[in-house]
Parts: sequence; structure tokens; C-alpha cells
Amino acid sequence: MSIVINTPNGQIGRLLALRLLEAGRPLTVISRTADKVADLVTRGAKRVQGSTDDAAVLDGALAGAEALFWLTPPVSSPDFVAWAKQAAQTAAKAVKAHGVKRVVVLSSVGAQHGSGTGPVNAMQGVEEAFKAVCADVTILRPGFFMENFLRDVGTLAKTNSLFMPVPRTKAVPFVAVADIAAKAAEVLLDAGWKGHRYVGVHGPADVTYAEMESIFTEALGRPVRYVQVTLDDARKGMAAAGLPGWLVDIYAEMYGGIGDGRMDPAEPRSAQTTTPTTLAKWAREVLKPAVDRAATSAA
Repeated sequence: MSIVINTPNGQIGRLLALRLLEAGRPLTVISRTADKVADLVTRGAKRVQGSTDDAAVLDGALAGAEALFWLTPPVSSPDFVAWAKQAAQTAAKAVKAHGVKRVVVLSSVGAQHGSGTGPVNAMQGVEEAFKAVCADVTILRPGFFMENFLRDVGTLAKTNSLFMPVPRTKAVPFVAVADIAAKAAEVLLDAGWKGHRYVGVHGPADVTYAEMESIFTEALGRPVRYVQVTLDDARKGMAAAGLPGWLVDIYAEMYGGIGDGRMDPAEPRSAQTTTPTTLAKWAREVLKPAVDRAATSAA
């Protein structure tokens, strides 16, 4: 019986797929495009062609499956929240129909609120969809992806600055996507857990945006400063960068939620929720090469 991954082409899904294949587990992946998962198929994965929101595709992928790893793809349309919930409900129907025993859902910090958190608004409905049909569901609620700082590479290369509408003193859990994939693999390979569980994935420590200055300065070898901007200025910046209005609204709501606590973790930090990769290590190994390339290209 196989483990099914609905998003094998993303950062987390791909790393998870490789871990499961290395562990010798039968794996089924859903992908519209064959070449994007060709290496996984070569290693033994079965590919089901199609979209992750297609009932027939999900029915085919989950037939004979023992477990499902479900990750909601990034925001892609104005109806994202409704789409994400509907896609999860469609998958949940297939889980129930085929008697899939376990589901691992990638959710997010802030999901406990159900609204007021931008793209995370969809996650509570996604969580509930699977809990309604499966007795054994682990919901992973990771902190803020370190990889999101890759969006700021150009700005860091040009100005040595980060501009965000979040208070300098706000401490948040930053986590590397590799550690999220490792946690998901750990849960999927563990046959001992039962029931409905919420598991935080919090990185090694909460970090304030003020502390980030010194971490990035040392890791990048350049004097990085954090500049807190207003939410209105952030909106203007996103619009100037070409983001459509509906997407500006979604991200602005999320940034507001970080500042006022709606994006805080519901799960307390513990040995179970703490993962190894520090922000400094990630910045040295991932962010610095990207910033250096951008700076060289602009010179």
C-alpha cells in the first residue's frame, strides 16, 4: 500500500518524496507534467497524471493507498480560500471511499483562527475536511518559511535592507522547508500514532526582526538592516511590484495578523516542535549564495 503526495513538485513535497523513496516506501505522486517527476518515477514512484483538485485523479491516486500527505498549493487566484477548502473536501471524499487509514496535512501557524490571516484563512477548513472522514490525522502547523526571504534577494543585493510591515520586536518561529519535509517523513513513517493531532513545526528558536539584522549581517557578510514600514506602504510596494489587488489584500491581511498575534502558533514550543536548522545556518548556505549572485549580476 502506497503513500500519496499531492504536491511532489513543490519544495516540501519533493524533499518528502525523496525521503520516503530512500526509506523504501511505495509512493504515488500526483502531477500534471511527467518530466517534473521523472526522477521520482525512475526511483520507483508511481505517477498519476492530473490536477490535485480533480475528483477522478484523486480517486485513482488513493485507490489502495495507506496514507495521504496533503499540502495546499500557494495562492493562485482570487477564490483561493474557497478553492482550497473544496479541493480538500474532494480529497477527503476519496480518502473515505478508499478507506485510507492515515492523513498528514500541512497547515500553518495561525490556522486556529480560521479568518483574519490572509492565505492561512483556508487552512482551518482544510484541516476539518480530513478530520471529518479519517480517524487518524496529523496536522502539521509550521512557522514562517525561511525560504520566503528568497523573495527579498533583489532588495538585499541592492540596498542591504529588508522592508516589512512587522514590528521589530515581534518574535516569530522561522523554519527551513527541509526540516518541515523531515518532520512530515517522520510522521508518515511512524505507524504508532493515533487520533487527531496538531503538531507544531517551529524551527530552533523564535527570532525577532531586530535580531534578524545581526543574523543576516554576519551570515551574508554585508550590513543588513531591517526597516519596519507601514501596512499602507507595504500595500503600495506590492502593487508597484505588479501584484494584483486581490493578492495585495491577502498578503496585507497576513502581515497584519503577524503584528497583532493572529499568526502566532497555537501549539507551545517543545522538543517535538523544535527543528534543527537555524536561521543563521540557512542564511549562510541558501540566502547568501542567492544574494551574491544577484549582486554580481547587477554589477
